[in-house]
Amino acid sequence: MTVRIDETDRKILAQLQRDASQSLDDIAREVGSSKTPVWNRIRKLREAGVIGQQTVVLDSEALGFEACFFVLIRTSEHEAAWQAAFLKALKDRPEVQEAHRLAGDIDYILKVRVKNARAYDVFYQALISEVKVHNVTALLSMEEIKSTTMLPI
Repeated sequence: MTVRIDETDRKILAQLQRDASQSLDDIAREVGSSKTPVWNRIRKLREAGVIGQQTVVLDSEALGFEACFFVLIRTSEHEAAWQAAFLKALKDRPEVQEAHRLAGDIDYILKVRVKNARAYDVFYQALISEVKVHNVTALLSMEEIKSTTMLPI
């Protein structure tokens, strides 16, 4: 389903990205509209798949997840069965916040959030016991400079 997005839709989306817990009244006031048209636009955008699930952003450090690793994976395996097992292993692990298949020398990059280096090693050992990988490089993030889920709409 294709949906046309106009300037009012963009304003609504920007408000929702900033804080999805805002009331409809607050969003309507910010975009210069009234509550019912804003609700109808949000419903239309949700039905079209423009708006996905709504979640809460948690503070990882406040919860004790102080280590963020970017894991570069090279594989010599490219069969469908290996890929299915690998993807299942990633999806089954809550430590994996993001996983991307890449073009170039590295096949996959993972963003892994754990409490410390020891917890990363437990994750790593479990992963390589399930799926064969050619090479794994783990890079520890020393400082998070920017992190956002907001799109530049």
